[in-house]
This record gives sequence, structure tokens and C-alpha cells, in this order.
Amino acid sequence: MSLELFAGVPVRDYMAACDWYERLLGAVPAFYPNDHEAVWKLAEHRFLYIEHLPDRAGHALLTLFVEDLDDRVAGIAARGLEPTTRETYDNGVRKMTYRDPDGNEIGLGGGPA
Repeated sequence: MSLELFAGVPVRDYMAACDWYERLLGAVPAFYPNDHEAVWKLAEHRFLYIEHLPDRAGHALLTLFVEDLDDRVAGIAARGLEPTTRETYDNGVRKMTYRDPDGNEIGLGGGPA
């Protein structure tokens, strides 16, 4: 079975959110389907998008697993963002949680350092 992902994050201030997600993801959007959505390609057939939906903003919970967690966190820090929480689970998996300006939670997870 082939799975594809198109995960959405509702935001209040579209322009501020575009800037924040560019810093988090280290890239400009791959495309803009319309004037109130921006889409980033995370991997083949896997996308994250933001959409101007003020009444729904602040409730998203996403966790992305990456192979190079330390490098990613360092790159994000160089672009001016720091995780709001850092966790290490009993099995050694680590999670760095970032919160966008609306409070949406974007986690980055990875294996032991």
C-alpha cells in the first residue's frame, strides 16, 4: 500500500506563518495553490501546508521524524527558532517541539544522539 501525506496547519496571520515555516523548514514553499495556502514538500509524496483559517488556528499537532535531528535543530536555531520543549523518552527517542505564532505544535523526532 502506498501512502501519501498532505498535512494542513490552520493559521491566523498567513504572512507571519509563511515566514515562520520557512525558518522552521529551511526552504520557501514548493508551491502556492491559491492566495491563502502555502505548501512545502517534505519528501516524495509528503507535504505540509499552511492555510489562512483564523477560526481554526492554533490546534494542529504534527510530529515529523528525521534521521538528522541534531543537524536539523542546529539549522533551525541558526534561522532564529528554538524548541519550546525537548524530551527524551525511555526508548531513547528524542522530540523537539516548536510552536508557531498561533500555538500550533510542530514536533521533530529522532533516535538517540
